[in-house]
Amino acid sequence: MDAARIETLKKGMAYEQSREGPPPGFPKLPPIPAERYTNQAFFDLEIEHLWKKSWLYACHMDELAEPGSFYLWERIGSPIFIVRGRDDKLRGFYNTCRHRGAPVVREQTGRRNLFVCTYHGWSYDDKGQLINMRDPRDFPDFDKSCHNLVEVAVEVFGKMVFVNLDKDAKPLMDYLHPVPTDMAQFQSENMRLVRKTTLDIKCNVKILLDAFQETYHLKSIHQKTVDRFLDHLGTYIELWPNGHSRMVTPHRDPDWVDPGVAGLPEVETVGEVGRVNNFSYNIYPNIICPPYASGNSLIIFWPKTINTMEIEVVWVAPDWGDGPLPDIWETRLGNFDKILEEDTQFAEQIQISVESDGFQGTPLSYQERRIYHWHEHLDKLIGEDNLPEGTRIEPLMGPYIMDPYAAKAGE
Repeated sequence: MDAARIETLKKGMAYEQSREGPPPGFPKLPPIPAERYTNQAFFDLEIEHLWKKSWLYACHMDELAEPGSFYLWERIGSPIFIVRGRDDKLRGFYNTCRHRGAPVVREQTGRRNLFVCTYHGWSYDDKGQLINMRDPRDFPDFDKSCHNLVEVAVEVFGKMVFVNLDKDAKPLMDYLHPVPTDMAQFQSENMRLVRKTTLDIKCNVKILLDAFQETYHLKSIHQKTVDRFLDHLGTYIELWPNGHSRMVTPHRDPDWVDPGVAGLPEVETVGEVGRVNNFSYNIYPNIICPPYASGNSLIIFWPKTINTMEIEVVWVAPDWGDGPLPDIWETRLGNFDKILEEDTQFAEQIQISVESDGFQGTPLSYQERRIYHWHEHLDKLIGEDNLPEGTRIEPLMGPYIMDPYAAKAGE
């Protein structure tokens, strides 16, 4: 991150701390309609136009460590498995045998050179090519090359493996821009997998996605944790293309050191601003990533039904060498789990409320404009003409979307 960007962030946080209201001319944000959290037709459109057409996190490269390694990914109703081929290339396929649809792999992870459907024995190589089938005499004039596994786009950012079900998807790095450039100092490509956990919650996925895009709640639910060291009034926000965004929140004490990371290896390229402030990225649509020099979590939000969801938390860190994870990680992960419990404590009750006649929509403050940006981009993906009545929000964030690395976008 160059000197000009660092100065922008510092000035931005100072401005936020000193301002007495929203910037002149910033529009009053209309409420987010309640129907966006309860309307089944809207949810179905969201699945079709957002989740099935976005680059989504699948796994970490450490889970595909060797040629022949595979990983089964079963999100948003589509069974996919990802293979690291003998040519070291990653490929993704629908976990659907081209004969009668049985699964080709049944384990979550593993390693093999040949993928055999256990229903009728059709066999595929690590490139998805059908290479053998039982009783070929009864399939006259059968062209195996026309019955390879159906491929799915797979690409990598750092060590994060993404999939996209859209046949016309733009390249991952174009989709993610400007996130990779801004996150470069944290060296995602050198992060080692630490831990993965999941948590089921009975609420619409957007209820918690909304919650993790603002610091307005710190003084209420994080009084004894995060609010002790972060100044939410100084949160500086940038809204980026493709729905992405990032906020940087200053520490109350720039000399404060998290006791939960004492002695851990750190990424040396993380600069002053990244060490003494809290960065938090929304990698659209569903990743919240607060990176640190000593590693970070990926907090990933997955829809299950209109009123149920799952949080997947992936922890990564700089290599700690041979041997087990350092003991200090027990403290660090325990602290995080406590904060996550604070963040999710009201989710199920909020879902009940939004389904009641007492909920009339969500009025948002200037501090919560990342939420409006997220929803506005969703409407763009669905298409205004497709939106059910009462679910549309007015597009207002266009003038406030910036690309801090515009000159590098095509490089």
